[in-house]
Order: sequence, then structure tokens, then C-alpha cells
Amino acid sequence: MLSNKSKRAWTTAILALAAILVLSVGAGCGQKNKTGGAAKEKVVATYNGGQITESEFNKELDLMVFLYPQYEQIVAMDEFKEFLLEQQVAYKVLSERAGSDAKAEGEKMAEEQIKAMHDQAGDEFKADLDKHKLTEQDVKNYMAKMFSIDADFRSKVSDEQTKAQFDKIEDDFTVASVRHILIGLTTSDNKERTKEEALKIAKDIEAKLKAGEDFAKLAKEYSDDPGSKDNGGLYENKEVSLWVPEFKKAAIELPLNQISEPIETSYGYHVLRVESRTEKTFDELTDDQKKNVKSMAAGEQINEFMQKELPKLNIKSNLPKKEEPKKEEPKKEESNQDQNKEGK
Repeated sequence: MLSNKSKRAWTTAILALAAILVLSVGAGCGQKNKTGGAAKEKVVATYNGGQITESEFNKELDLMVFLYPQYEQIVAMDEFKEFLLEQQVAYKVLSERAGSDAKAEGEKMAEEQIKAMHDQAGDEFKADLDKHKLTEQDVKNYMAKMFSIDADFRSKVSDEQTKAQFDKIEDDFTVASVRHILIGLTTSDNKERTKEEALKIAKDIEAKLKAGEDFAKLAKEYSDDPGSKDNGGLYENKEVSLWVPEFKKAAIELPLNQISEPIETSYGYHVLRVESRTEKTFDELTDDQKKNVKSMAAGEQINEFMQKELPKLNIKSNLPKKEEPKKEEPKKEESNQDQNKEGK
């Protein structure tokens, strides 16, 4: 429940970039014209060395809504479509530049991701694909392209750059055991609370804890966090980066075994106690953790491409614009002459 939705590494964040990555599909599958040749497809963007067709762009929109249904409204906005198209060009160029090793790694990672989606969603995965008129291969191609870009840029990151990136985010790898009680703005039986009501209860619990009452017992009685309530409010040996920013900050800064004042997050108010905390050095990171840090450094290089090289591609957009509703013109008043005619 306290999970931090922001992704801190490119290999995990890359799915959150669904709105701005390219998918090249359907090569050679255009509709036939009357003479038997492939119908010429509308081009919605040109750039130095290539183009984006209407079907490529529409597929990108379909994938966006498939992966992030909450964005369904925003994809209809002209301004967002222009942004998406520009990014689609950028990532199409980058994926074409990726080396063979990076592309092979991208394929492998895409296979693993598809399997994970199958395992998590089961039959719903296929049903959702059908709903959005997508195939599993569409999604796999899309992910392979994303991951190949990551792998290509990551291969160019030095050990020194990886260490420098770790130094910027080393707190994220701190492991802590935290016991907490959440007084939510929505109760466990779905009743609403005001902030004032939640804060008052949280302060009362803080007083009880400081008076020596048992933390685990109070958590089971009062906490609105289903993820820890039955465990006496305990999250044990978790990376603090998994938590929302305010909770993470407290887990890092609060002295051990001290009862906190109520801490506000988007979930409500938390009273917590940090029972243990271990900081990690760069040398203590696992191989996967070092890979994630390297991916973050690679992400900064991708951002540099966006800022410096993308403008040189000379992108020209031809996306159709939504027609603004026509305003009704006010009716003209009849002239005196017309009125006189009517009066005759």
C-alpha cells in the first residue's frame, strides 16, 4: 500500500515511457489498391532519414491506452499527440542505432516481461489485448525495442559513471524495518474521513505509544494499511525506495526506536517507528542493483540525446488536428427597411 509509484531505474522505468516509445509493425501488410499494389499510406511525420506512418502512430496510441488505461483521455489531445510523435521519432532512431548484442538482450528481456504479464494477468491479458485490437507480438516488439535502447546505452556507461550515479541516489538502497500505523482518509470499511479527523486519531495513537502501549496490538486494532496491519504494522527489511517520499524520508531520518509524530502522505497519517536500518555501499550492491544504477546513468545520456540531437532531425509533423466546434454567429438584427416592409 505504501509503494512508491515512481520508477528509479531505466529498466523498470521504461514501461512508464509507454507513451513516448515507437513500435514499427505491419511492414508489407498494407491494403491493396485496385491495381493489386500496396495502397499508399498517409505519412504523419518526416525527419532526416525516415518517416512515421499513420498506422505506426495509431498503434503507438493503442499501446499507450493498453498499458495505461488512465491516459485514455489525454491521448486525444493535439498537444500530447505532437509530443508523442516527436518522442516516437527519437526512439525509432535510437532503436535502429542499437547494436546486435543490445537487440538480442532486448528480445530476451521482452520475452521475460511477456511471461510475467501472462503469469500475473492470466486470461485477462489476452482479453485486454483483444479489446485494444493488439496482438501479443505487438507488445513484445514494442518492449524489445524499448529494452534494446536501454541495453545499447547501458553498454556505453563506464564503471566511474555508474559509481557517480550511485552517489546521487545511495539513500534509495538503504534497507529498513519499519513498524507503522496508518490512519487513512478512507477506512478499512470504505468510510471517508477528513484530514482533521485522521490527524486527531493519529495524535491519540502517538500518545498511547509514547505512554508504552504495545505497537503491534495498536496496529492490529487501528491501522488502515492492509499490507502490514495483520503483521503488527511491520514492514521488515525493505528498500526505502519502495515507499512514498514522505514515508521514505522518515525511514531514513528518524532515530531508531523513536515514535514519530504523525506523518502525512497521500494515504493519510502515519505514526511509525524505525526498528533497524542498514545503509549499502556501492560494493555491496547486487549485480541486478548495479545494472539498475547503470541504466539510470544511461537514461541521462538518452536525455542528452533528446536535448541536443533530436532538434537536428528536423521533424516535420502532419498530424491532423481536432476541429474546434464552430461558434454560432449572433443573428443579425433586421434592418429598419426590412421592418418597414413587414409593417406594410
